[in-house]
Amino acid sequence: MPMFADLRVSSPDFEDLGRIPDRLSADGGNDTPVVELSGAPEGTVELALIVNDPDAPLPNGFTHWVVYGIAPDTTTLDVTADGVTVGPMGAGQNVWYGPQPPAGHGVHHYFFHVYALGKHVEGTPTREEFLAQYAGDVLETARYVGTFSNDSE
Repeated sequence: MPMFADLRVSSPDFEDLGRIPDRLSADGGNDTPVVELSGAPEGTVELALIVNDPDAPLPNGFTHWVVYGIAPDTTTLDVTADGVTVGPMGAGQNVWYGPQPPAGHGVHHYFFHVYALGKHVEGTPTREEFLAQYAGDVLETARYVGTFSNDSE
């Protein structure tokens, strides 16, 4: 599976490895981040986006957002676009759930992973189900990382 060839994911809301603004956090308004996409390889049927915090004190971290059915030529993610499906985040709701690390837990990293897929995703799998069921269908992947802490900085 090629990684980091031409596929790109980014956000004008924060720099790669930069701090995610409070307004995008669960306690600061829970605004949905703007996500920009580009460079889907030839043969891409759809894109998927998963945002996961591996620093969360859970076995698989905490999943903040799961989005499937993104058209390969999408430049700015619109979760209301035809065919786009928001899957279950870590608490089971089909929504964006902004950063909310436990107090005193330090800086957490939020990985925005985009996957170019050679087949359509069926249903609304969780992050773990998606990774298990569609790993062989990933043509390319890219990531963008934001950070966040509830501690005084």
